[in-house]
Amino acid sequence: MHTDHVTRVLQQWRVERPDLDASPIGIVGRLSRLALLIRHDLVTVYDSYGLSEGEFDILATIRRQGAPFECSHGTLIRETMVTKSAVSKRLSTLAARGLVARAAAQHDGRSQVVQLTPAGRRLLDRAFEEHLENERRLLSVLSASDRDALQRILATWMASYEDGVATGDDEPRQL
Repeated sequence: MHTDHVTRVLQQWRVERPDLDASPIGIVGRLSRLALLIRHDLVTVYDSYGLSEGEFDILATIRRQGAPFECSHGTLIRETMVTKSAVSKRLSTLAARGLVARAAAQHDGRSQVVQLTPAGRRLLDRAFEEHLENERRLLSVLSASDRDALQRILATWMASYEDGVATGDDEPRQL
């Protein structure tokens, strides 16, 4: 059986601090390391379309809103979980490339929405198809039942964070 980095870390802690239960490292440590490794594989696809991870996220957020493929700055900030300035910077880059455009909101001419341009939609749709194939490839080492179980477990854990239970906060926690 393959001994991964986290297994070696746990073995070292069992020797150095046998009085402590270091088993949480087995889960949290692996999730942290996997997140870094997976992110590298995800970013490779975005790069092939000339997009950063954040730019892909902005385009995907607008696209999944449905026709007319637009949303407010506030929605982008909430959905992408980054600061107003980070969203603005990404939007400026995407607008300069002709992938998004700013327009007056139909319901309130004083506020603005961000719209996917036809070029932005075409690029995102191609990139998203490859992104999903990439994610399928990343998950292919797990059986269907393992993927289903992992999905349920992670959804439960994520909900505890979003509800403030895992952190002991009164407010829901978001990035």
